[in-house]
Amino acid sequence: MCKIDRTAMRIDGNRLSFEIGARDGAARTGVLHTAHGEVRTPAFIPLATKGTVRGLEAREVAGLGYEMVLGNTYHLFVSPGQDRIAAAGGLHGFMGWERALITDSGGFQVFSLAHGGVANEIKGSGRKGGEHGSVVSIGEEGVRFRSYRDGASLFISPEVSMQVQAALGSDIALVFDECTPFHADREYTARSTERTHRWLDRCLAWHEREGPERQAVFGIVQGGVHEDLRRESADYVSAAGVDGVAIGGTLGRDKDEMREVLAMTAPLLPEAAPKHLLGIGEVDDLLAGVALGLDVFDCAVPTRLARHGVVLVPDPQNRFRLDLRKAGHEGDRDPIADGCPCPACQNHDRDYLSYLSRAEELTAVRLLCLHNLTYLQELMKGARAAIAAGCFSAYASHVEEGRTPWDASR
Repeated sequence: MCKIDRTAMRIDGNRLSFEIGARDGAARTGVLHTAHGEVRTPAFIPLATKGTVRGLEAREVAGLGYEMVLGNTYHLFVSPGQDRIAAAGGLHGFMGWERALITDSGGFQVFSLAHGGVANEIKGSGRKGGEHGSVVSIGEEGVRFRSYRDGASLFISPEVSMQVQAALGSDIALVFDECTPFHADREYTARSTERTHRWLDRCLAWHEREGPERQAVFGIVQGGVHEDLRRESADYVSAAGVDGVAIGGTLGRDKDEMREVLAMTAPLLPEAAPKHLLGIGEVDDLLAGVALGLDVFDCAVPTRLARHGVVLVPDPQNRFRLDLRKAGHEGDRDPIADGCPCPACQNHDRDYLSYLSRAEELTAVRLLCLHNLTYLQELMKGARAAIAAGCFSAYASHVEEGRTPWDASR
């Protein structure tokens, strides 16, 4: 266990340590030392939701340069179950991943089941239950819900979440929390944040008694869009026995409000702590987060886009996206992005990739995932180099003006 204060972070070196390297304004580079190796930061973390990064083998993800992936506790709890994974040597052994691994707590899925997906949340059109129509029960003890696979009644509490993550054998476990939706009022958000703090204490108590010796634990700062609640949550989490801090919960109704919430939250976190921004992966949002001094980011964006034929390109006017399923790519012999080192760009043109995606060939998903993940890896690699050189602001401006990450860093 460890305590974080405003000037120093005392970490058990057997679990996790974090070194801050170069600084450029609030942006910084660092190295996160875990039981399964180092993670250079700032870093984007691909999602291995169900024990795989969609469409790719573990060694392919490592080959792109990624040093950590994120497993989804909720989905792996539902299927195939933590006991089966533990018998295979934990999630590392089960999926053949030899590098660092972080697991979420299942808290975001509580939000999704209770209120619908992110699009529903932004629209304020929540739903009453999951795929089987069950009403989700969120109470002090935990969350009751029905399996999306067979409708079976399931229960996750802080203790169950930590038990599952222990069985998964992740290097970093996130504490169980409730991710409140934007349309929740301040009173509900305050009650939920206080309950999340009580859940944090229960997670840490279980982990101290029964958790893996080398598994680190990150707390999650909640509080919605309310500055006083964010401050209270940051103070509570920072004073608890955690090894790092994540920013969770709703960040507002749009990008402008998200930037405001992050700008008021980031300075509240302990300077020396590793800081993880949950669920953010758009190109411009990653750059904005790095500028605030955040270190680790995860999101489904690169793989989700690939499944729908959308690739990341240096086009800020179109949210850095190109839809290969739209008409107009016939006969286009250009790669997705000039100079991109990914297999899709090195070996194929837009015409062929558009055809594959429109035909819903699995090869398209693989190639487009490889491209999108390469793009974000190059983005963060360029950010680390720019911070070290003292020119991160210029680098971010070049990317946001439409230069590729590999060109912007020159």
